Amino acid sequence: MGRWMAFDYGLKRTGIAITDPLNIIATGLTTIASQELIDYIKTYLTNEQVELFVVGEPKQMNNEPSMSAQMTNDFVQKLSATFPAIPIKRIDERFTSKMASQIIAQSGKSKKDREKKEHIDLVSAIIILQSYMESTNH
Repeated sequence: MGRWMAFDYGLKRTGIAITDPLNIIATGLTTIASQELIDYIKTYLTNEQVELFVVGEPKQMNNEPSMSAQMTNDFVQKLSATFPAIPIKRIDERFTSKMASQIIAQSGKSKKDREKKEHIDLVSAIIILQSYMESTNH
């Protein structure tokens, strides 16, 4: 059984979360510059089996695509073209950044650490993956 990998894709950087091999627990993997993302995934796949990609889908409150949706769609197309054997699922990512900020604030980290956008992106990726897992009754 392969792991599931989730992305909170952004213009500058992307948070990545991963499940354990049995797809029970979602864990933050890293935050990486978005332009280095495909190479990072290629390297990761040389050591680990991933059977599913989950990508956060940016939407507005009225359920319409947000301004960053086209950028995310471009990433999904590149992901699909580069790794055609791995299916891609999309999941609504509304409120993930706000939820991530709240989780980080409650973690007891210093204000300086709480304000690091890398932490928010990483926790957002975990939330995206956890949401997908819950939607599939995992």
